[in-house]
Amino acid sequence: MPLDTPPSKGAVSVAAGVLRDRQGRVLVTRRADHRHQGGLWEFPGGKIEPGESVEAALARELAEELGIRVQASRPLIRVPYRYPDKQVCLEVHEVTQFEGEPQGLEGQPLRWLPTAALEAGLFPAANRPIITAVRLPGVYVISPDADDPQRWLAALEATLARGARLLQMRVRGAPGERRPLAEQALDRTRAAGAKLLINGDPPLAAALGADGVHLTARQLAECDSRPLPTPHLVAASCHDPAELARAARLGIDFAVLGPVAATASHPDADPLGWERFAAWTADAPLPVYALGGLSPADRDTARAQGAQGVAGIRAFWGPDTGDAHLPR
Repeated sequence: MPLDTPPSKGAVSVAAGVLRDRQGRVLVTRRADHRHQGGLWEFPGGKIEPGESVEAALARELAEELGIRVQASRPLIRVPYRYPDKQVCLEVHEVTQFEGEPQGLEGQPLRWLPTAALEAGLFPAANRPIITAVRLPGVYVISPDADDPQRWLAALEATLARGARLLQMRVRGAPGERRPLAEQALDRTRAAGAKLLINGDPPLAAALGADGVHLTARQLAECDSRPLPTPHLVAASCHDPAELARAARLGIDFAVLGPVAATASHPDADPLGWERFAAWTADAPLPVYALGGLSPADRDTARAQGAQGVAGIRAFWGPDTGDAHLPR
């Protein structure tokens, strides 16, 4: 199960790597039957030795297991997890550049799989948040309200043209008023190969067949269980470690945490800053987007602090933000 508290000193620290080929497929390897969680597929890697950095451990393990040389990597997600018989902490990096052709040097089978083919049931439970992180982009676009539906739809199309792949429809109003706009938004996002989450309304998301729902912090506090089944995505707004821990317990797929920096929309809010953001997300076993006072240009900074990426409205929505293309 995900940990509600930081991993203990007895946890086994593991460096794991996400490698992609030119087609965007991800490399997975099969665990030997006699090992813990044997017979399941995993992201390659191994134990971090005392005094060894994550980067050094990952490079060593992938050289030993796959015969490749890691040239560059970046943090993707940190997953603390407690099995009935073992506690682990997975330090996962995305390998952005490597040399050599991966081979199973220890006799382990290898597969290159499209991200859509990564079936959670075939992986150890601790690997499942990694699957979510692998599938999610580095930018989560949140829409403004829709005072003028046609202008809103035009801005949506401009946002999609800039490369948005994950969007939240944050439009207020009664469900009957929002549904026609949501239907049109869903048609446009699907045509662009993007995913659309509906803010605050699981029944509407389910009725439309939307890609998922985004819960407010209040809804998260009131939930006793995940409101929509997979393959729907369920996201939640969080403001502190307790809310992140609750999201993990409920099986929420990803969260947003903020505000990281000062925002014009919430001038009285106390910004977290990157130090608190990094500390709070370090033990959250689910992808977390940084929110508040940020732009798409902050994606790499956010990832270096343990985030999945960045989320927002002002600098993300529409054609006139100064960013020609949204980074993945």
